[in-house]
Amino acid sequence: MNYNMPLYRPPSEAYSLIVQATLGCSHNKCTFCDMYKTKKFIIKPIEQIKKEIDYYRETIKSAPRVFLADGDALIIEFEMLSEIIVYIKERFPECNRISMYGSPKSILLKSEKELKELKNLGVFLIYLGLESGDDEVLKSVNKGVVVNEIIDAGLKVKAAGIKLSITAIAGLGGKALSNNHAINTGRAVSVIQPEYFSILSLMYNKNTELYKDIENGSFAPLENFEILNEIKKIIQNIDTESNIIFRSNHASNYLSLEGTFPKDKNKIIDEIDKALENNLLIPEMYRAL
Repeated sequence: MNYNMPLYRPPSEAYSLIVQATLGCSHNKCTFCDMYKTKKFIIKPIEQIKKEIDYYRETIKSAPRVFLADGDALIIEFEMLSEIIVYIKERFPECNRISMYGSPKSILLKSEKELKELKNLGVFLIYLGLESGDDEVLKSVNKGVVVNEIIDAGLKVKAAGIKLSITAIAGLGGKALSNNHAINTGRAVSVIQPEYFSILSLMYNKNTELYKDIENGSFAPLENFEILNEIKKIIQNIDTESNIIFRSNHASNYLSLEGTFPKDKNKIIDEIDKALENNLLIPEMYRAL
């Protein structure tokens, strides 16, 4: 059985069975993203999803982890999503972790009771794109929500007992909004206090509206060292007493970083300073989505 390409998953889902319950992204209007531009968003019929799960059961020895794709599987109506999860657990009783992307909209559309039930059924982790903690940046990239809605969505996931992983994108505000983007992103992470936080670095893909903005001069992208300084400022503005596992090991980044806040905060900042001082940044040619 072939996946409908392109297919994306978080780095931490590298060894997960991927069940493509939806195709594309329910929003699909962000100016910086071309991941799902070739796809029309659909939710697959439940019987088709079950047939695919049956196929995987016949061809895969074990699947302790399952990731529901594509870009916003949580948008699936609660009863149907519950049925999918129950069927996965029936066919793969060894599965102890089900995860998926969830947009702010799809999270806010679910009640806390529904999210708690999904957790009880086996949903372990939801990936939420913060992108930026600054409303001006979010508006400029057509995210479709304001930062308080993203914060509310993140807190709602945590209240349901589901682990939360959020991502931000360094460079998303360009030169003009870099300072506010960094400061307010750090502050938003501090409010949400997710279990996991990762930073990607902005890629300038030709099939995006943002690339057109770069070409016409309305968006001034950051240089690689400016990206690192912005990441440093984001981290400096994160204030948490709860442990947050941090990663910037995505292929888009100029420097791979990892640690746990708050204990590793100063160590990571020192690593950034050392990389900047000694020009230890990953070359542009090796960056990718």
